[in-house]
Amino acid sequence: MSNVAVSSTATDSPVAFTEEWQEWHRLHEEARADRHGFLAVSGLHWLTPRPQRFPDVPGEWHTGEDGPVVALGDGEELIIDGQQVRGRHEFGSIAERAGVTVGIEGAVLEVARRGGHDILRPRRPEHPLRVHYRGTPTYPPQPRWVLSGRFVRFDSPRPTTVGAAVEGLTHVYDAPGRIEFAVDGVPLSLTAFNGATPGSLSVLFTDSTSGVTTYPANRSLTVGAPDEQGRVTLDFNRATNLPCAYTDFATCPLPPAENRLPVAVEAGEKTPYERLADHPVDRS
Repeated sequence: MSNVAVSSTATDSPVAFTEEWQEWHRLHEEARADRHGFLAVSGLHWLTPRPQRFPDVPGEWHTGEDGPVVALGDGEELIIDGQQVRGRHEFGSIAERAGVTVGIEGAVLEVARRGGHDILRPRRPEHPLRVHYRGTPTYPPQPRWVLSGRFVRFDSPRPTTVGAAVEGLTHVYDAPGRIEFAVDGVPLSLTAFNGATPGSLSVLFTDSTSGVTTYPANRSLTVGAPDEQGRVTLDFNRATNLPCAYTDFATCPLPPAENRLPVAVEAGEKTPYERLADHPVDRS
């Protein structure tokens, strides 16, 4: 039998369960379609030690051990921390998976570090991907996909190297442990990374729906902090796509090999409409 743990909301009122999920997904979609969100990313530029210009951002850029540097020409400027910057500007070393956002004419520019490389990504509100975005299809929310699990902490965090949406790029994450759970009596586990908020966890996974009804490369699930006994709840209804499901200007990590689930997780977000031409899927 499955160790399905249905939330009290779902048990007391299926309508309330669905309404709660709908509100969560509405807010998630609003954030995704923000005027400077990743749907607005209109380019991806890789910095090298050789100074170079790009057609859609001001300045001549290069990078090295001390981080990105821009030399702005006559009439060019950036807005950094609300201040106009002209001439030469040194950003300093940027930590892995970190970045800064600066203003450029009519848009913003992300200066970031991914996979050991410094990159630039302009984000323009008028980018067609954002302007024509019509939402992401999902499975209907079902209480059966709210599962109980147990977080098993490693003796020490394990550096875990994973691939990326960009060929040849890798990411390294410290995995604090794994989450053990079951689906219809099938014991499963997922290597977990640290989440965006203290104590929370994040898992990247694929499953038997990947490349059929869901995006082939990955999906992501945020898991709340474990309790004192290590108990967690995995609500696969809230499994979401990463930016690479929408744009080729993303550097998203791929799941560790052990996170390829041998079951069909028919919950959460499906393949975006924007990718249907590339990955024909069941539209149900």
